[in-house]
Amino acid sequence: MAKKQFKAESKKLLDMMINSVYTNKEIFLRELISNASDAIDKLYYEGPEGLSRDDFYIALETDPEERTLSVIDNGIGMSKEELEENLGTIARSGSLDFKRSLDEEKPEVDIIGQFGVGFYSAFMVADKVTVISRKYGSEECWQWESTGADGYTLLESAMVGHGTRVILHIKNNTKDDNYDEYLFDYKLRSLVKKYSDYIRYPIQMEVEKTRQKEGGEDNEFETYTDVETLNSMVPLWKKSKSEITEDQYTQFYQEKFFGQGKPRRTIHYSVEGVSSFSALLFIPERPPFNYFSPDYEKGLQLYSSGVLIMDKCADLIPDHFGFVRGIVDSQDLSLNISREMLQQDRQVRNIAKSIEKKVRNELLSMLNTSREEYEDFFKDFGLSLKFGLYNSFGQLKEELQDLLLFYSSSEKKLVTLKEYVSRMKEDQKYIYYATGSSVNQIEKLPQIELLLDKGYEVLYMTDEVDDFLIRMIRTYQEKEFRSASGEDLGLEETEEEKEEFEKKASENKEMLAKMTEMLGGRVKEVRLSQRLKSNPVCMTVDGDVSIEMEKAINSMPVQEKVKSQKVLELNPDHPVFEALTGAYSAGDESKLRVYTALLYDQAMLIGGLDIEDPVAFSNHICELMK
Repeated sequence: MAKKQFKAESKKLLDMMINSVYTNKEIFLRELISNASDAIDKLYYEGPEGLSRDDFYIALETDPEERTLSVIDNGIGMSKEELEENLGTIARSGSLDFKRSLDEEKPEVDIIGQFGVGFYSAFMVADKVTVISRKYGSEECWQWESTGADGYTLLESAMVGHGTRVILHIKNNTKDDNYDEYLFDYKLRSLVKKYSDYIRYPIQMEVEKTRQKEGGEDNEFETYTDVETLNSMVPLWKKSKSEITEDQYTQFYQEKFFGQGKPRRTIHYSVEGVSSFSALLFIPERPPFNYFSPDYEKGLQLYSSGVLIMDKCADLIPDHFGFVRGIVDSQDLSLNISREMLQQDRQVRNIAKSIEKKVRNELLSMLNTSREEYEDFFKDFGLSLKFGLYNSFGQLKEELQDLLLFYSSSEKKLVTLKEYVSRMKEDQKYIYYATGSSVNQIEKLPQIELLLDKGYEVLYMTDEVDDFLIRMIRTYQEKEFRSASGEDLGLEETEEEKEEFEKKASENKEMLAKMTEMLGGRVKEVRLSQRLKSNPVCMTVDGDVSIEMEKAINSMPVQEKVKSQKVLELNPDHPVFEALTGAYSAGDESKLRVYTALLYDQAMLIGGLDIEDPVAFSNHICELMK
């Protein structure tokens, strides 16, 4: 029989399918099994009453000697016209037309194929594909056969029963590709488990097994064949939560996502509506070893009617909840030609928005009902929430700020911003915070003395991102954040206190200017402090770049270093200040220079910064001890 030619555009598309569209060859089996499932669904819907899902199956058969792999179904089958229409014209799919014609009488009928090109993925592993099919209720059987873009033949054939048999003549191995593996049980079993485990019909294969020979010796074994069902069929997420035990959730989590121990929380829900889907999500107990490294890939497994489409779909989960593992299954997704990438459509965004809201609510519930558990969670994943808020430039403020925890100076434990504000004193206008490398270091900062003396609670922030984060939050419940090291603490003072301080500042104006000059641009200014109580000196900043921000930015491989506008503040009521004024009044510029350098280095060390010249610092101490 003469070979029929594909249309010109079909030839180009077939070449693209084989060489470009799919990123991995192994998905060919997923596509063929999905097509078989579609064919069975069509018969179940269009066939006579009384058909049961138990009557249907999908089978895999291999013949290593002939190098063939067959995918067989007892679905609706195809007539001669349908074979030519559906397989002779690439990207012409009966599945899509059928899906559009479905009414609401059988909403459980799923159609996986949407573009009619998945079948042609078979040519990635086969040099010839034969399709033998008999339409349900017809006595005719037809065979379609092709070796690729050069065309196809269509002739009468024979087949017992209705359905379709797709025979792949597997290619020979090449230097880069091992095609033999698609002829072996272990590979086919793994592909079914990976991509088609939740197809609702049994996927069966005759496999070779061994057993002890009956009546034989202990070491005598025989081989036999047995038909094995390779897939689970019913997804766990499709079952009612009341049917699933905690152990089953844990086992699924450990097997699917290589989780250690139990998941911290399990979120199992379904949504019906414009975007219908089921989700089974897990909040891990501990982060994976590479969670905060560039190697970590976030994403949820994406299924379409039980068929794995993407192993890690990053579009379904925001970065700040990137620790969540799980699956999403929807039959309503718009997929691209290869089903391997999602189009950025409204349905995808709706699903992602629902998942984000669900995870946030679960974390809020954990925070409110199981505080110890949430604090343990926050120690592991709190940075994700902080970076999420920071990286959004504050757009996610309302979604994430109530999930944040900070160490409290008064409570001596982690607290929320809501809890802090609820305890604020009547005369307190601002939320005060201090940054540093550790709680222990912050507790010793001279800058927080006055605040603590007034009974104000101070939030200790020890993560590098915290100072940047607060710039994005700015206010909480209309209360502005103020840094303990900032230029203005916003504290009330009496007229008498104000006049006395201004007098001291005026009297020592020339000395302070001299000290600023001696520090040679290392500080913006040396001035008197109103925040110090028992300590002689501290380092504060003017402007938006704090000391902690300077440390964080300069620790990164940036071309240009950042410098904060440092201010050296002196306690006018401390004995050290008397020594300064004494040296200045006596005209002892050398001693004043030593004192100034020492106080600057002291303030740098207290602030957790490296001093520029440790040798000079040591020499200055020795000079004072003479």
